[in-house]
Amino acid sequence: MALRQLLRPLLPSPPLRNPSLPPSPPPSSSSATALTTRRAAAAAAILLLAASPPPRPARAEPGGEDVDEARVVRLFQEASPSVVFIKDLVIAGPQRRGGGEEDEEEGGAKVEGTGSGFVWDSAGHIVTNYHVVAKLAGDGSASHRCKVFLEDSSGNSYSKEGRLVGYDPAYDLAVLKVDVDGDKLRPILIGTSRDLRVGQSCFAIGNPYGYEHTLTTGVVSGLGREIPSPNGRAIRGAIQTDAAINAGNSGGPLIDSYGHVIGVNTATFTRKGSGISSGVNFAIPIDTVVQSVPNLIVYGTSVSNRVDGIIPFRIWSEGSSHQISVHSS
Repeated sequence: MALRQLLRPLLPSPPLRNPSLPPSPPPSSSSATALTTRRAAAAAAILLLAASPPPRPARAEPGGEDVDEARVVRLFQEASPSVVFIKDLVIAGPQRRGGGEEDEEEGGAKVEGTGSGFVWDSAGHIVTNYHVVAKLAGDGSASHRCKVFLEDSSGNSYSKEGRLVGYDPAYDLAVLKVDVDGDKLRPILIGTSRDLRVGQSCFAIGNPYGYEHTLTTGVVSGLGREIPSPNGRAIRGAIQTDAAINAGNSGGPLIDSYGHVIGVNTATFTRKGSGISSGVNFAIPIDTVVQSVPNLIVYGTSVSNRVDGIIPFRIWSEGSSHQISVHSS
């Protein structure tokens, strides 16, 4: 009905005649054709306008954002305070000058590497990768320190020194300890990797190249993968994902759509000599982490290492990034 009202002025209507006036001459064929053409063009324009959907705003109005987008924003806001930034420092004495980036806040100490981790419990335990703290674990020198950056309830960043309490090279896992009041810590939500399915969404939070609290998104690309551990043994059951994992992401959480940790980001395949990620990334499944971490906290090493007679070091820590280089085909 509304469309008919719009078209009514454009449709031809019989002319009104005054009986007292002589009849007007009929319009010429050319003028009648031109008038019909203009009316037809206008009618077509109105029909096209009526059939076109209304334009969508470039930015979502408050309260009208995409449901999936809002979920991801909320997921990051809730999970990121549990993710920490780990900076590995070497006290730069006169004989150690040269090479590495100096941290002015630490009196000129050199930054050996950076990594990520997450708050495990309110006692101040931090889970990360072993290769993030491997150099210090093998050195034992008093010149090494580990600095852990956390976030309080107000979103403000602060740092504490971290103490290495245990590690397991076979699964590339380590636990740090920071002295912080429990009410200032926000332990991350632990999920399960048992029921994962290829194709489900996942999210990595970490500190790639030192950029704190960076979120990348992707899907679970594969399950039951096998990757090498720092001690040469195979880590079985790894999660493959295309969520970007770069230098500095190591030790950070891989989480599901509900904000639960499903894995610890560990490695990425790179083409040999390029340093560029191929989009094939791996995480240690959280079910493996849950089995290992309590032993690392209590004994300083895993059950298998205790059986093999390996005595853990209890020292300060530093780290690096873990990349698996492969030849291009």
